[in-house]
Amino acid sequence: MDAAMVGALAAVLASLFAAAAAAYGSRGATRAAREGGVITGYDSLTARLTAERDKAETDQSTAEQRVATLELEVVRLRLLVTQLGGTP
Repeated sequence: MDAAMVGALAAVLASLFAAAAAAYGSRGATRAAREGGVITGYDSLTARLTAERDKAETDQSTAEQRVATLELEVVRLRLLVTQLGGTP
């Protein structure tokens, strides 16, 4: 084995090692991108669910206020009917 043969063999081994490292790195990058997409999707879903929950709480509060207003109106009308001599 002369120096040229050793150099060529070293170049072939180095290129195989570089190819293996590139393939491994590419797998890692793909996995990282996929996991990043999952986290982004999870954050988006969490934000939407939080917004829906806040809207539902606001709607419930509005409905409860409306019920309280209507109950007071019923009491007022019953009192008016009684004052006018009727039975509610």
